[in-house]
Amino acid sequence: MIAAAALQSDQIQQLKDIFVRFDMDSDGSLTHLELAALLRSLGLKPTGDQLHSLLSNIDANGNGYVEFDELVSAILPDINEEVLINQEQLLEVFRSFDRDGNGYITAAELAGSMAKMGHPLSYKELSEMMCQADTNGDGVLSFQEFANILARSAADFLGLAVK
Repeated sequence: MIAAAALQSDQIQQLKDIFVRFDMDSDGSLTHLELAALLRSLGLKPTGDQLHSLLSNIDANGNGYVEFDELVSAILPDINEEVLINQEQLLEVFRSFDRDGNGYITAAELAGSMAKMGHPLSYKELSEMMCQADTNGDGVLSFQEFANILARSAADFLGLAVK
């Protein structure tokens, strides 16, 4: 029982980390698009109708948003190791961009990795990407900033797909 409780506690913390990452406006709740991006990061691919139904089922207080406690109540019974795998995969992608392994992605590392992947960036594109992603203005991308920009990209993509 103790091991199960520890595992559940770890899962709740991971879910909290994921929730915070996808809460783009940091208001403590997820919108329809933020929820869709979060679910996709967990490897789930709900249709628009499924997402609408899920939101109405999860939204216990009926405010149109999903708060963390509502998400835990809905997801925790079914959560599995896939959360751990996706976090590891994201970290692996981050590390592939972080060429020198110092825990940060510089503009040069980003440009080099994008070129290697067949998507060379112009100076303007690189500057815009760094400016958008580097939320604390230190000139490099931390893992959190990298994860946030990927989540935002997913939310933007979902927004286009929904319209």
